[in-house]
Amino acid sequence: MHANSQAKAGFWGLALGSIGVVYGDIGTSPLYALRESVLAAVGAGNPASETIVLGILSLIIWALLIVVTAKYVLILLRADNHGEGGTLALMALARRAIGGRATILILLGIISGALFYGDAIITPALSVLSAIEGLKIVTPAFEPYIVPITVVILIVLFAVQSHGTARVAAFFGPITLVWFAALAAAGVWHIASNPSVLLAFNPVYGVSFMLTHGLIGFLTLGAVFLVVTGSEALYADLGHFGRGPIRFAWLVVVLPALTINYLGQGALVLADPKAIENPFFLLYPEWALVPMVVLATCATVIASQAVITGAYSLTHQAIQLGLLPRMEIRHTSEALAGQIYMPRINTLLLLGVLLLVVLFRSSSALASAYGIAVTGTMVVTALMAFIVIRKVWKWSLVATTLLIAPFLLIDLTFLSANMLKVFEGGWMPLALGATVMAVMYTWRRGSRILFDKTRKHEIPLEGLVASLEKKPPLRVPGTAVFLTSDPQSAPTALMHSLKHYKVLHEHNVILTVETDPRPRVVEAERVHIEPLSPTFMRVTLRFGFMETPNVPAALAIARKLGWTFDIMSTSFFLSRRTLRPAKHSGMPRWQDRLFIGLARSANDATDYFQIPTGRVVEVGTQVTV
Repeated sequence: MHANSQAKAGFWGLALGSIGVVYGDIGTSPLYALRESVLAAVGAGNPASETIVLGILSLIIWALLIVVTAKYVLILLRADNHGEGGTLALMALARRAIGGRATILILLGIISGALFYGDAIITPALSVLSAIEGLKIVTPAFEPYIVPITVVILIVLFAVQSHGTARVAAFFGPITLVWFAALAAAGVWHIASNPSVLLAFNPVYGVSFMLTHGLIGFLTLGAVFLVVTGSEALYADLGHFGRGPIRFAWLVVVLPALTINYLGQGALVLADPKAIENPFFLLYPEWALVPMVVLATCATVIASQAVITGAYSLTHQAIQLGLLPRMEIRHTSEALAGQIYMPRINTLLLLGVLLLVVLFRSSSALASAYGIAVTGTMVVTALMAFIVIRKVWKWSLVATTLLIAPFLLIDLTFLSANMLKVFEGGWMPLALGATVMAVMYTWRRGSRILFDKTRKHEIPLEGLVASLEKKPPLRVPGTAVFLTSDPQSAPTALMHSLKHYKVLHEHNVILTVETDPRPRVVEAERVHIEPLSPTFMRVTLRFGFMETPNVPAALAIARKLGWTFDIMSTSFFLSRRTLRPAKHSGMPRWQDRLFIGLARSANDATDYFQIPTGRVVEVGTQVTV
């Protein structure tokens, strides 16, 4: 009984936590989604008819039911990679199912990752701006201060990231729960005064609106999509909260609160067409405006936090999967391995967010830029889900197509509708996405060319070991660990050591660190030891793509497997390559320069693998790429 009550307490805690972290983004959409949808349908200054309002409300309700509830909550939450979710986890799962290099899947992973960064920059700018804009309703005198206040809040938000989110996250759930209660309360009050808005549950209103409004209906659909932004976060945070709590929170708290609030805003706009300037804040009586602006600001900061944390996790996964160079990763929580902070990513995100706020200056202008990043990611997710359902779940081609095709069609329709906004601001996430894609593609391609080029000049390891055992050079006491990415060839550092010093240690270890397609690797599978000769052995350390490699900790496991070594008499040999552009590298000159720049900016292998700096010997080599 005691264990059962503990499990229940854990479930409720996770459900509350997921309301804060997972649903912060989608929970702040009511601030701007209905306003943007109605304005797209009728234009500024024109009153909206009952058929238009009911049509838009119907599209909003069914978008929440089909895209979020059916696609993400019921289907995609089942497509987990050993408990982890998100597009890169899905890519790793699909790649493992297909086997081989699966270039198309890597490309899909790169596209979705690149678009997520667009989302991570727009979400804080748009949501915090839309919350602070509520001050205009309190008094128009606040208008000149909206952008400066937003900038200050965002700078503070990014400044506290280095302290970790674990402490703040404890308050996220309760604050967001109060936020959803406030959404529902205001909605119920206005629905009671005009119950006819409940007709919007009938999908005929949405379909007839689309059929009778042509291009305007299509443009409106792009704005309606704003209600489902944040669905990707729901899937990406699967590893933090688990399937059950996320589903429960959506079906019992979030979905009802959002639906009631949108219906309430619709009832308000029908009663007072002028309310369309800011239907969210006008739902509340005057005395509640300032508390609601404060609560909305808290909710939007929480929503931003979820996306920032997501950007760190995505970058960490991308580094492990070989899509980005090594960067500094700091762990901010002893209990939660997923709680990390990346200084370089934090700075880049802050600069991007501030640039957006200063360029666009209002949430309406930014809303146009928002949809493209998210719809693009959703299309990619649907394509990868098709492969996983077909290959991993072993569904027939017909069943898989019948399940995924309707969702893909809806996602592509939303993407097409959002593409109409390219010139209104939609260019921004596309430009950012293209930049990130170029960086990821260049890093992957350059690394492959570099690997192939260095391999040509390398000597097979086993042949070298055999010749060294026959004619051994002078031996020195201690252990030498040579780090290499290719365990079959003699490491460059070993060859240089023999060439210049003409000595060999008593014990020599050829060490390779591999990234597994699983998120985490169990301790029993962490270390693989293969003796090559009395003085040489090959050791492979495996880490999951969600883990941060820690070589000394992994070598402590190797001790249990019979490798006796003393870290204080062990030297780690790393080869540090200085890259020079070659005349014919197989890449355009700009890509050459970008790859060399990325290689120079990469975090030191010593720090990345957490090797004690006093035990490291670096051997420099020059390579042309």
